[in-house]
Amino acid sequence: MSSGFVSSGGRRLTARRYATVLAIALAVAALVALLAPLVGSSGGHLELFGLDAYGTASPDHPIVWVRLPRLYACLLTGAALAGAGCALQALLRNPLAEPFTLGISSGSSLAAVLAIRFGAEAAFGHGAIGVAALLGAAGTMAVVWQLGRIGRQLPPATLVLAGVTIAMFCSSASVLIQYTSDFAEVSHMLSWMLGGLESVRLVWVEYASVPIGVGLVVLVAYARELNALAAGPEAAASVGVAVGRTQTVIFACASLLVGCAIAVVGPIGFVGLIVPHALRALLGPDHRILLPASMLGGAVVLTICDTLARTAIPLNHLPTGAVTAVLGALFFLGILFGQKRRAALWGR
Repeated sequence: MSSGFVSSGGRRLTARRYATVLAIALAVAALVALLAPLVGSSGGHLELFGLDAYGTASPDHPIVWVRLPRLYACLLTGAALAGAGCALQALLRNPLAEPFTLGISSGSSLAAVLAIRFGAEAAFGHGAIGVAALLGAAGTMAVVWQLGRIGRQLPPATLVLAGVTIAMFCSSASVLIQYTSDFAEVSHMLSWMLGGLESVRLVWVEYASVPIGVGLVVLVAYARELNALAAGPEAAASVGVAVGRTQTVIFACASLLVGCAIAVVGPIGFVGLIVPHALRALLGPDHRILLPASMLGGAVVLTICDTLARTAIPLNHLPTGAVTAVLGALFFLGILFGQKRRAALWGR
């Protein structure tokens, strides 16, 4: 590939533009991170920017500190899901590819449902369901990866269709397991499958920080290879990319990111679809800038969605996964029936 900052999409990526975009993304992420814990409700009173209806609360109010682990989880897992989605879209050359549409979220949910059904928490502690979800996500990603290797000559849409099939199978299996469970187990299963951050523990976020950080760094390091792979494996091989090894590394990193994110917050869907696709329309297809911008954008979007989930109905928190699913489904339809200019970014 060519040296310097010239993008594969013909849109010049200068060092100044790179720094400007990342500075703006970092500033937005920092602003959202500062404001999000100060918005919400406590004790039946509205809190806005640290002040309740009587003007007695402050940023030092205990509820603000209670929300910090939830904020940290949003920032970390939002970046992981958006980064994985961006990489998978390039690797599979399909703008609809992301952990949710590929069935990875459903696979992790099935593993978590099995763990709940067979009492893994009682046997191994509170982290057992998260570990099961991580293994389920990794296993589903391995199945998708194998399908990709078998069907290299098939259209990129084939893997998305396979992912939908996997998702339907895992969802049906989860329903069957719920049918054989008691009321308490079913309630626990449904609560987990909706995706939420009400019961996030700081220790889980801390454990997930290192693998997620490593996965994000590796994806950014492979940005140039993703530019080449987005044009197809033959084109990537022609410019010196080790296609097989690169695909394996990216699939492994995406699996690690998605598995760790789902283990912490449950199956949050569509973040990996909305953020990279929207930013691709704004910034172009060069993954050297698109990947880090998507990671920061994912952190922002999930934090905003979680804040909406906390505040839409006072004292009754909505599942964050439900909020992202509603917004993501609308955006998904927008992609299917969207502008030709956006679709043209994938016509290479």
